[in-house]
Amino acid sequence: MADTQYDVIVLGSGPGGYVAAIRCAQLGLKTAIVERELLGGICLNWGCIPTKALLRSAEIKHYMDHAKDYGLKVAGAIEADLDAVVKRSRGVAKQLNQGVTHLMKKNKIAVHMGEGVLTGPTSLTLKGEKGEEKLSAKHVIVATGARARELPFAKADGKRVWTYRHAMTPTEMPSKLLVIGSGAIGIEFASFYNDMGSDVTVVEMLDRIVPVEDADVSAFLEKALTKQGMTIMTGAGVEDLKVGANGVKAKIKAKDGKVTETEFSHVIVAVGIVPNTENIGLEKLAEMDRGFIQIDPYGRTKSKGLWAIGDCTPGPWLAHKASHEGVTAAEAIAEELGNKDVHPHPLDRNNIPGCTYCHPQIASVGLTEAKAKEAGFAVKAGTFPFIGNGKAIALGEAEGFVKTVFDAKTGELLGAHMIGAEVTELIQGYVVGKTLETTEAELMNTVFPHPTLSEMMHESVLAAYGRALHI
Repeated sequence: MADTQYDVIVLGSGPGGYVAAIRCAQLGLKTAIVERELLGGICLNWGCIPTKALLRSAEIKHYMDHAKDYGLKVAGAIEADLDAVVKRSRGVAKQLNQGVTHLMKKNKIAVHMGEGVLTGPTSLTLKGEKGEEKLSAKHVIVATGARARELPFAKADGKRVWTYRHAMTPTEMPSKLLVIGSGAIGIEFASFYNDMGSDVTVVEMLDRIVPVEDADVSAFLEKALTKQGMTIMTGAGVEDLKVGANGVKAKIKAKDGKVTETEFSHVIVAVGIVPNTENIGLEKLAEMDRGFIQIDPYGRTKSKGLWAIGDCTPGPWLAHKASHEGVTAAEAIAEELGNKDVHPHPLDRNNIPGCTYCHPQIASVGLTEAKAKEAGFAVKAGTFPFIGNGKAIALGEAEGFVKTVFDAKTGELLGAHMIGAEVTELIQGYVVGKTLETTEAELMNTVFPHPTLSEMMHESVLAAYGRALHI
């Protein structure tokens, strides 16, 4: 039984864990990472990246289906080769997994494949390919992530009832698909399968889809998805699922209280996440709330030397938030170990963007208009539509809008909310602005290039102050 001592051990190699390990190594700390499955975690292997590959295939198909709108003729029917689409997505995931493997080697990070269980704040037992090993360190970072939440009456079987993992490697195309939950994961899969030709129904318990977004974005998306042929049910709940050999009978209670039974070929359950914090020795070491590890703004738990980041800690549960926390924790650890050149900064949750890659795309940062008013701000909000933008019209993507929310007293940018083509790339302009604590004056005085979609960001700011030029 080997006994190995490090400065830092990171438990979990997702976008939080592997980034934390790289930053620790850059700061000269002897670092190890423990992973039970695949380097890169869920995000690279089963989440963010492979889903974007699937959605790209669906987007290309969508454009081919609408080739005539661009003055192009396509000979013959366009068919989706599901196996080839999935194969491409898995290839992308594999390439990135290999990329993380390379980064671990490059940064001289020891990789221990196996299951780690904490035996104290700074020690763990590893059950892996070399049998049982004891590892210890001056500091341990827990980055164990989360998994899909299951419904008690809708256990995923991989055949008829799917989690996101099954939905990513389908063996057959759903003819009639029920998606339970309309957060980012549910809506992305609904969008993918709808574009690929499935008949899709989305059921959301709350009164609007993508409920964390601005109400205007939710309303616009519901109209757009309905126009694309989806059935959207809000204020509704799935009360029971009966799984048969050839399909699933779902009892759905609609907003008006009426219960109907409908048959679907497949069901995707996307009702949130559960942190991976059970059975890894955390019970006495960290303060927990509904399974999530409670941390200070730098990632410290209540036990000295034990840190936590990412989806096993309070939300938002996003890969880029995990990576940012990983860097913060690594720098705070280096500081504790005597490095005077690092200056870790705590995470500002108001500056974390969210992106959903449905069709049309959604992106946002900061407060919605309703939340800004709830927080007591006098608000100035401006909206500019895609139809008023030359580049959007030239692209054949004239659906959508950009909305900005300002503090009427100080001009501080409180939030930005977008729906439409490529908004997941545009949002970063506002994120930089928010991080620099910008006001409407700087944004108005910024020169935006023409012709670009980004001009709508400028116009939206102008619109908040009654100065929009192109509408």
